[in-house]
Amino acid sequence: LTEIYSSSPALGRYFRSAQVISFSNESSTVIYQLVFSVPPSVEGFMENSMNPDFIRNILRQNIYDED
Repeated sequence: LTEIYSSSPALGRYFRSAQVISFSNESSTVIYQLVFSVPPSVEGFMENSMNPDFIRNILRQNIYDED
């Protein structure tokens, strides 16, 4: 995750860290925390760039690009 988000053209400059919060072998579930340094009051930044769907899609795109 660190490599994916730190190299992202859209979020790389804001990305600070990724940490696994919990992991389940039984269900193959990982809960992680991403930390970003958000610029002060940039119009639309939180609604667009920090939108959970946008952040998730960066990870999805990386997975698709690997295939």
